[in-house]
Order: sequence, then structure tokens, then C-alpha cells
Amino acid sequence: MFQWFHRLASLKNFYRLAEIITPWLAVLCAILLAVGLYRGLVVAPTDYEQGESYRIIYVHVPSAWMSMFVYMVIAFCSAIYLVWNMKLADIVAQASAPMGAAFTFLALATGSLWGKPMWGTWWEWDARLTSELILLFLYIGYMALRGAFENSAAGAKAAAILALVGVVNIPIIHYSVEWWNTLHQPASITKFDTPSIHISMLIPLLMMALGFKLFYLVNMFSRTRSMILEREASTSWVRNRAQENNL
Repeated sequence: MFQWFHRLASLKNFYRLAEIITPWLAVLCAILLAVGLYRGLVVAPTDYEQGESYRIIYVHVPSAWMSMFVYMVIAFCSAIYLVWNMKLADIVAQASAPMGAAFTFLALATGSLWGKPMWGTWWEWDARLTSELILLFLYIGYMALRGAFENSAAGAKAAAILALVGVVNIPIIHYSVEWWNTLHQPASITKFDTPSIHISMLIPLLMMALGFKLFYLVNMFSRTRSMILEREASTSWVRNRAQENNL
């Protein structure tokens, strides 16, 4: 297993693997998003309490899930980079940060659009909303800290430490609706034993969630490949690759 992990950690091997699987992931992602959106916006019935406005969950909920998932990927990769100085882990973390920030912003924006008709306000300093906003600031701080150092390695290590410190915010986001009396509704989907959502609404939501995750992987692989080529521009395998593409 360690030999397999070591081979995968090679920038050259990871580049080739990402090059192979990215197109397949992109096709599956497009299918899931298209079918999920159709079933969520057209097929799923109208909610008896929220009416048609509830349909924003098909973008809002996957975005919120991905905002936390991507941050955990960054924190995990940051820990690997700090302990083993693995270049691939640092590249994956750096490539993931802009997408995590985008997912977080989308979750906040769609939450505001949903909150206006439900709560009568675009924003409320609710525990869930505030902790999600802090997550956006953590993403921005991570990216800014990487660029604040002339030495890229020093910037990467400082950003990795920030990412690990910021992990404490993830359980706060997740459990905020249980720890505090908030406007945000409690969990209704992750209760898989008795989910508080009808199956006709749940299936397209899960399809959208998987589609969002594949969307992240496709973009992460693409960004990682570009960053690998940039960092390894002086190596023989990248030069050979460039020559092959020019033929």
C-alpha cells in the first residue's frame, strides 16, 4: 500500500492518472447535474410549506456541503505537506482553495436568496450563517497568505498552518443548529434513518451533491495538472511531453 501511495504521490504519475480519468469524470458530472437539475426543478413536487422557493436547496445544500468538504481536503493535504513535505499535497491544497471559496460564496448567496422570502431578511447574524462567512474568510486568508511571501515554500507552510487552525470552524458550522437557537433549519437530509424530506426530493438532491463533488474533482485535476507543468517545467518528462504535443 505504501508503495502504491508513493507512486501516486509522484507528480508525473499523478499527472498521467488525472489526464486519463478527468474526461470520464467530466461526462459523469454533466449527466448528474443535468438529470439532478431537471428532477429537482421540474419533476420534484412543490413543498407544502415553502412552495417553489425550496428548490434553491438543489444548489444551496450541495454548495454548503462542498464548502466544508473542500476545506477538509485542504487541511488534510496541508497536514501531509507539513509532515512529509509532499509537493503533490501542497499543489492539491493550492488548487482546491479557489473552488472552496467559490462554493462557500455560492452557499452564502443562495442562502440569502432563500432567507429573504422565508425570514424576511437577506442576512441575519445567525450562528450557521456567521460560521459559514468565517469559512469564506479562511479561504481568502489561505490564498492571500500564500501570496504574501516572496519565498513560495514559506508561504505554503504558513497557509498550511492556517488551514489546520481553521479546521475548528468545520464542526461549528455543522453543529451550530444544534448548539444554538438559530433561524437556520436543523438537519433534514443527513438523518438517513428518518430523513425529513420526501424521497422524490431527496434523490435529485443527492444527485446534485454527487455532481458538485465530481465538478470539484474535474476542476481540481485540471488545475493540478497545470500547476504540475508549471512547477516541473525544467524536468525532462515535461519537456518530452511538450515535444509530443507539438508533433
